Amino acid sequence: MHKDNQPLIFEMTKEGRIGYSLPDLEVPEIDLEDVLPEGLIRKEAAELPEVSELDIMRHYTALSKRNHGVDSGFYPLGSCTMKYNPKINETVARFPGFANIHPLQEESTVQGAMALMFDLQEHLKEITGMDEVTLQPAAGAHGEWTGLMMIRAYHESRGDMKRTKVIVPDSAHGTNPASATVAGFETVTVKSNEHGLVDLEDLKRVVGEDTAALMLTNPNTLGLFEEQILEMAAIIHEVGGKLYYDGANLNAVMSKARPGDMGFDVVHLNLHKTFTGPHGGGGPGSGPVGVKKDLIAYLPKPVLVKSEEGLTFDYNRPESIGRVKPFYGNFGINVRAYTYIRSMGPDGLKAVTEYAVLNANYMMRKLAPHFDLPYDRHCKHEFVLSGRRQKKLGVRTLDMAKRLLDFGYHPPTIYFPLNVEEGMMIEPTETESKETLDAFIDAMIQIAKEVEENPEIVQNAPHTTVIKRLDETQAARKPVLRYTKAE
Repeated sequence: MHKDNQPLIFEMTKEGRIGYSLPDLEVPEIDLEDVLPEGLIRKEAAELPEVSELDIMRHYTALSKRNHGVDSGFYPLGSCTMKYNPKINETVARFPGFANIHPLQEESTVQGAMALMFDLQEHLKEITGMDEVTLQPAAGAHGEWTGLMMIRAYHESRGDMKRTKVIVPDSAHGTNPASATVAGFETVTVKSNEHGLVDLEDLKRVVGEDTAALMLTNPNTLGLFEEQILEMAAIIHEVGGKLYYDGANLNAVMSKARPGDMGFDVVHLNLHKTFTGPHGGGGPGSGPVGVKKDLIAYLPKPVLVKSEEGLTFDYNRPESIGRVKPFYGNFGINVRAYTYIRSMGPDGLKAVTEYAVLNANYMMRKLAPHFDLPYDRHCKHEFVLSGRRQKKLGVRTLDMAKRLLDFGYHPPTIYFPLNVEEGMMIEPTETESKETLDAFIDAMIQIAKEVEENPEIVQNAPHTTVIKRLDETQAARKPVLRYTKAE
């Protein structure tokens, strides 16, 4: 039984009730013993719940209402760009010509789908300032690894085997050093200066002949634009390294500034962030990677190209790092991103950036009097507050995040980036109205006042959710993954 007296589906079982109907079998029946080893054949019927269709619908609908998503409430998850997913994207992704095709079809029968992918690549090249794009990677971190593997292949093709280190800022996304490690590199940290930007003097100190690349996002994880990006690019290129752009924060500069013009050699994009693909719930995502000319030879194969016969996949890429995903990426997410780009147009994409930055700065200034603001300057698409003031009164940032649940909001990213004590990283995105922003601001201000006047309310939050505070360490180490009948 759930804590709100909602019965578990196994507890609703009544013998003989059926909640499904199957179509008639259209293929010959087979004897399992002819195709499976005896040890894999079930001897007894599975103990599955027996419930009616109405009961099962109500059960899962009730569970779905406990989930939070952009369609149910404000989701200011900093650095994750949890923006609204336009429903036109879903409509187009369900067109029969897209939804019903199979990846093993002959190329001549899916030219329309291939044309969409080719056109999407062209749009992403223009948006990023890159010379070529692959749609293969399945997510942002997968794109990071793919880009780093191409950088590694580039250096090794030149006989430059000493390029073993990847530099990452102390405010970097956690996936950056992880991806570098998986790609076989050693990571080196570069410090931030008093303005929250990469310290150029420290960068000059850590670069050298063993530098393979610098991984960077611009604006950075603090939501601040790296104003000296051209100088950084020159420092890296002068020692023979490459500059890698983490596209997680592209929503802040899209159609205003291009990574390729900043000096970046590789960029990954998150189509499930900036380009409104569904985000969360275990995927699928999409993390296309763009490269400059001297890295094109190392793109994952096959590469989608135009020929006299039409569009085709080119497998004859002797210097390629190889295939990084079966077939050619998560096609449904690509369709959604393409629909978004075409429906917005260049002026619309530019407005996205403008409103994302406007909303973030509006919210930051409204909240600054009530929380510590580590870097008091204009931000881009997100900003970071600190709960140091509240911590001195015995209330942690985690407590305030839990209290936000009582107001119906998903908390912002907390304790990140690591170089901000008691950090709260807030990204409102461009899709939220002023009324929504104001309501969230009011909730945050009320929580700040509660910390001063009645801190126990915050320390013991949440009060209105079905599940209160979990032992998150225990849940991660010993998760309960299946139903067990109570004795």
